[in-house]
Amino acid sequence: MKNWSVDEDYLKKFPEKYKVWKLEQKIAYGLDAGEKINRRFLLKYWRKISPRIDPNRREFLKFILWG
Repeated sequence: MKNWSVDEDYLKKFPEKYKVWKLEQKIAYGLDAGEKINRRFLLKYWRKISPRIDPNRREFLKFILWG
């Protein structure tokens, strides 16, 4: 996944914010071939990410994570 509107080098100076941003991007715009989302990261940052993602995706992820 490439994001042309964000300076990733600058964002990498803030590791936690970068991880959250990257996770949001993967959820919102999809994954590259063979790429996976780390379940532990998703659970760790769920409270920060959940209000900012699409409601349908949020419900789907809640179903997948907690059944």
